[in-house]
Amino acid sequence: MSEIPETASGGVVWQSSPPGSIYDYIRVASFSIGPDGLVEQWSRRAVDLFGVTAEEARGKDPVEAFMPADLRERGHRRVREILDGKEWTGLVPFRIPGEERPHGIAEMYVMPSETQSGERAALCIVVDVRALRRIETDLAASQAIFGQSPFGFLLFGTDLTVKRANRRFATVFGGSADDHRGRTVHDYLNRSEADRMTAALRSVLETGESVTDFEIVGAAPGARDRRHWSINLYRVHSGSGRPIGVAGLGIDVTRRHNAAREAASARRNLALLNEAGARIGNSLDLEATARELLAVAVPGFCDLASVDLYQALLTGDEAPPGRWGGSHDVGYGGSAELRRVAVASAVSDTPLRAGEGREPGGDCCGPEPIEVGAVHRYPFNSPSAGALRTGRLRTVPGVDGDLVQSTLVVPMVAHDIVVGLAQFSRTKGSEPFGERDRALAVELAARAAVCIDNARLYRREHERALILQRSLLPPGDPEAAGLDIACRYLPGTAATEVGGDWFDVIELPGHRTALVIGDVMGRGLRAAVAMGELRTAVRTLAQLDLEPAEVLSHLDEIARGLGAPIGAQQSRGHKSRGPELSEVYLATCVYAVYDPVTRRCTFANAGHLPPVLVEPGEEALLLDVPPGMPLGVGGEPFEEVEVELPEGALLALYTDGLVESRDHPLDEGLTAFRRALTDPARPLEDVCDRVLNSLDTGHGEDDIALLMARIQGLPSEAVGDWRLPREPRSVGRARELARAQLKAWDLEPLVDTVELLVSELVTNALRYGEGEIRLRLLRDRTLVCEVWDAGLVQPRRRRAKDTDEGGRGLQLVGLLSASWGSRRTPRGKTVWFELALPDGEGTAEPTVEQLLSMF
Repeated sequence: MSEIPETASGGVVWQSSPPGSIYDYIRVASFSIGPDGLVEQWSRRAVDLFGVTAEEARGKDPVEAFMPADLRERGHRRVREILDGKEWTGLVPFRIPGEERPHGIAEMYVMPSETQSGERAALCIVVDVRALRRIETDLAASQAIFGQSPFGFLLFGTDLTVKRANRRFATVFGGSADDHRGRTVHDYLNRSEADRMTAALRSVLETGESVTDFEIVGAAPGARDRRHWSINLYRVHSGSGRPIGVAGLGIDVTRRHNAAREAASARRNLALLNEAGARIGNSLDLEATARELLAVAVPGFCDLASVDLYQALLTGDEAPPGRWGGSHDVGYGGSAELRRVAVASAVSDTPLRAGEGREPGGDCCGPEPIEVGAVHRYPFNSPSAGALRTGRLRTVPGVDGDLVQSTLVVPMVAHDIVVGLAQFSRTKGSEPFGERDRALAVELAARAAVCIDNARLYRREHERALILQRSLLPPGDPEAAGLDIACRYLPGTAATEVGGDWFDVIELPGHRTALVIGDVMGRGLRAAVAMGELRTAVRTLAQLDLEPAEVLSHLDEIARGLGAPIGAQQSRGHKSRGPELSEVYLATCVYAVYDPVTRRCTFANAGHLPPVLVEPGEEALLLDVPPGMPLGVGGEPFEEVEVELPEGALLALYTDGLVESRDHPLDEGLTAFRRALTDPARPLEDVCDRVLNSLDTGHGEDDIALLMARIQGLPSEAVGDWRLPREPRSVGRARELARAQLKAWDLEPLVDTVELLVSELVTNALRYGEGEIRLRLLRDRTLVCEVWDAGLVQPRRRRAKDTDEGGRGLQLVGLLSASWGSRRTPRGKTVWFELALPDGEGTAEPTVEQLLSMF
């Protein structure tokens, strides 16, 4: 019988010994000897042990049958003693019948007995010694492993209670090993972990599949720190394979877990830093950089985050280094003004409050969270203001009732300048911030701060460049006599917005207009500066009223002087200014002068794309203007082409950014541009919009400048033109013609002034000029009077002495006119003056002091 369990009433229930019991392992056999010393009974286990059947054994002398010959005499003596009533225990070699040599050694226990008739007999119990030694060895090994193992070991029965625990387990959980018998996992773990462990034990017991590295978390009795154990479970069987329980081997892996967590944290931090390097600072925009920082931090690093930047930084104030931090905050009784530029949350509908100006147990800086775009200040004693003053991180624990567990308040410092404040918060239930997290927060904030400071510096320089560039472009819609003008300028990219393309509309004497468009090779501030220098030079040369080809020749000399190649600079003794400057001042340009009286336009080209002309009812065509060499190359003269422009024609000047890109060749762009000008009769602003909408102007590769002019020549009734002989009476004739023309134009208020000034100019032409005299009056937005002669000597204004009878004519012209001047012509010179029309902003009458000052 293997076990005799007791019932509730205390009775005994006999159960059959199942196969695989301990008796099977030790191979216990029995037989009985009768009064005659012969075998009477022979058990089945004796059959297995000796290999002799019951029929073969019964009736035989056991000494003769199973003992070696040299031991038989002693064997017979022992049997006689046993039959005389003496018990005996000992080791006896035995053999298999038919063999001479011993087969093994048996441990035999012989007990005297009596037959039914009262005769003496014996009962023999036999065990194979080899089986006993194996069991002893196994038990010793098992005890050594179980008792001396450095790992906790438990044996659970089929009812999942502890049947046995080793000393290591008892050392961790208290008491002796026997004290743990009958306990369950609920006596060691919290409910959730105990339920997990119970489910795992039941699964192993039912399926027989082992569980390895099953991790549970708990705390030893009397300890507060959480421990991590790795449990290996496997089912234990009897010799016959019947499940009798589950063995569990536990290893404390807290250090391994902490190391793995630290390694995972380090890998996460490295990944975050790598992501930060790739994502933060991709744009030179302050707010975009702040949003990029939060996109990296949430949710990979924290649950909530915000960024505040100093208002002075965002508005572009020129604050000295350190002004945004330190003592600057103290002057306001707290922080300087900041603007909330970005907020991110991985928790829905959770306002960011932690760290916003309150200490644990204190009051927040306001009843509501700070919204994006709001300008605010942190109170002096708040953690945020302290972080801004000191430039050091502050850790703010959460307040009771808040979802936030803790907040890292991190000043954003770049080049010893505090540019703002970043706040990273984790909600309750998340892992608390550690020292490694604090270092990472400082690193993230510093990287973003450097990018923000770079964006600040770029914004400042960029705004300066924009101011420079916009100051060089014509303001508003330019006006010109005999022309309806519209223009467009598009920067190459939204990031730079600064380039070298320019256009200009310059008023010239005689209601003529200079139309200029140019393109400096290169981009950015250098190109804008070069453009400004060239544009200023063009305006200066235009005031000299030079011919277009002559203007370009002078520009070429100027460009070569500014951006001469390195070899030329060194040959002149100049120091090298870098290879890039040899190209900065290379530029293309078209300079055209339009005369509204004759509707003729003179073009000169320096390597630029040809102008486009659209005559009424005709297709757009490229004007055949010799391209010439770009400005700054030198060595080649520039040619002029004079074209008569019909009334209502459309003239377009443009830069290559409008018609050329990487996606299509120049010829296709020019064809598309000409096709976009098919309806020139529409309002000129609409035509410009149509061109920009039709062409690929969004490629962002180059700047785009477009200058369009519709021809509206001066009508013949707005021009008075007369030729006068070279004789004294022509002075009076000139006054008469001017008076009559002004009355025809209803400009009687100007008659006296014009008569006086005309007589002065004609008198000078007679006295100092040559050849025939020509008088011309032009009426448009102003009144222009021109006196032509063939002399080459230019008039010069001088101050007459008190004793001089003459020399005050040009002083009088300068005093009474809005402007005056002279210019060379192909056959001499022209002296002119300009007066405002009476309905305009007229020139004030000269005072007595001004008139007397001429004498």
